[in-house]
Amino acid sequence: MEIRSVAVIGGGLMGSGIAQVTARAGVRTVVVRGSGGPIAKLREKIEKALGSELERGKLTAEERDFTLANLVWGDAIDQAAECDLVIESILEDIALKRALFEKLDGLARSQTIFASNTSTLRIGDLAAATGRAERFLGMHFFNPPTAMKLCEVIPAKETTAEVTDTARAFVLRVNKTPVVVRDAPGFVVNRLLVPYLLDAVRLLEEGVAGLGDIDTSMQLGAGLPLGPFALMDLIGLDVCLEMSKNLYAAMQGPRLSPPALLRKLVNDGALGRKAGRGFYDYSQKPPVPVRGLGPRHVVQASDRPAVGRGAME
Repeated sequence: MEIRSVAVIGGGLMGSGIAQVTARAGVRTVVVRGSGGPIAKLREKIEKALGSELERGKLTAEERDFTLANLVWGDAIDQAAECDLVIESILEDIALKRALFEKLDGLARSQTIFASNTSTLRIGDLAAATGRAERFLGMHFFNPPTAMKLCEVIPAKETTAEVTDTARAFVLRVNKTPVVVRDAPGFVVNRLLVPYLLDAVRLLEEGVAGLGDIDTSMQLGAGLPLGPFALMDLIGLDVCLEMSKNLYAAMQGPRLSPPALLRKLVNDGALGRKAGRGFYDYSQKPPVPVRGLGPRHVVQASDRPAVGRGAME
């Protein structure tokens, strides 16, 4: 089966980014907010993002116009149901996702493939909300989708080999690298990444080092482009918290339990870059670590990470 049209449901960083990726690859892409309704702000967000890439020389004016020409702005879920593939990218909440797929199942054609961009939830649990488990799988893109090359393709037990092959071919078509992963909590990347991020928060809570120094340690000691706190700010602290909750519920490992500091920051609305403040304060250029997040006796060696500042700005 050839995917000639795709619908992306969700207007957050991931949904808007995935839509840009598919449209830029020449696929007719219907963009719909998860809650339905007016699409003007989402359209403005994507147009602004493409304009920014144009200014930075990441794409040409012709590529921008080509991408925009492949985008269709939908204000109702019904419009998504007309496509060959539907990619869901709404909040990491199993009840919300199941409700969306249940509604879509009654609208879409029988041959339409459903995919979830979930980062931690079991695909089989989502597919069970539909009558098309054999045409349901995970397609997990990474943040930001326009830059990150990987896409985890996750077939559930009932997913047919044909659907898995179709998804792999589609990922290649949109210029990403697919890896096929068994349906397990967190798949590959987040199964390894989330405990690492949560351990960093616990190091900060215990006063082992300041957050800027922990980030610098992982950049210079492990060769990572971003330290764990800068990365969590990029992902979104609310997203990190939900990933932690979901993995802990599925596996009960103590390293997967959400640390108190992460819960507090999310409750306070300090969600990372998108909120202007998380572990770092983004009102300053370059961003600086927020003070007072660890025990008072911890001394910061510097006000900001020694390396990788360009990635944070």
